[in-house]
Amino acid sequence: MSDRYSDDYESAAGGLNFDGDIRERVSDLGSRLANEGPGALLEQIEEMVPESWKEHIAQFPISAIVIGVGVGVFLGLKKGNEIITAGSSLVAAAAAANINAMMSGARGSDSE
Repeated sequence: MSDRYSDDYESAAGGLNFDGDIRERVSDLGSRLANEGPGALLEQIEEMVPESWKEHIAQFPISAIVIGVGVGVFLGLKKGNEIITAGSSLVAAAAAANINAMMSGARGSDSE
């Protein structure tokens, strides 16, 4: 393998090849979670739900709750470890992005 391809492979294997847009969204979500608490996560989930689904949820709230709990239990039983890993990776990426932003801001103010 050439150097370029081995670097791509290593960064992909390490989970470091996110698009810039995803990094920014994770950083923003991490900042919102730190400032606003769990409500920010619920707002983010609400933004992901299509408008047509929101209408169905408003018409049949008990059915939506039952389906949501069922899907949550199913995913928890079948994919629990993967979900925990993904969540902890999301939190770590958000924390690293926020620390990087703080450090680059500190470096920028020292050079002036």
